[in-house]
Amino acid sequence: LSGGMGDYRAFNQPPLSPPGWVFPVVWTILYLLMGYSSYRIYTAGKPPALTQRALKLYGAQLALNFLWSIVFFGFEWYLAAFFVLVALWVLILLTIKAFSIIDETASDLLIPYILWVTFAGYLNLGIYFLN
Repeated sequence: LSGGMGDYRAFNQPPLSPPGWVFPVVWTILYLLMGYSSYRIYTAGKPPALTQRALKLYGAQLALNFLWSIVFFGFEWYLAAFFVLVALWVLILLTIKAFSIIDETASDLLIPYILWVTFAGYLNLGIYFLN
């Protein structure tokens, strides 16, 4: 696997690309929000089938989130990574909808995440075209 954020700095980058230090800060905040959001769903006391469906979607999007790093940084398949992000975006949206049925606050806590993944899609596609 390649060098992760070290590789990021070496890319020809699209306009609006943030400096590399922004990514760990943003992801730390997003993971805290995601964790608290999923905790609220887990402890909401709603019917188990409803909770399990929501948390399965949450787990699936986490898996795709993890896969993206491998596809983008590990294999350097930038276009494939973009399509992973598109699938991730859809799963986040489905998770937001499933969470909203159980706890509106938990759902709202995922809004910054889907916005960031939207921006990441722009960056990913820009890197694909510029490199």
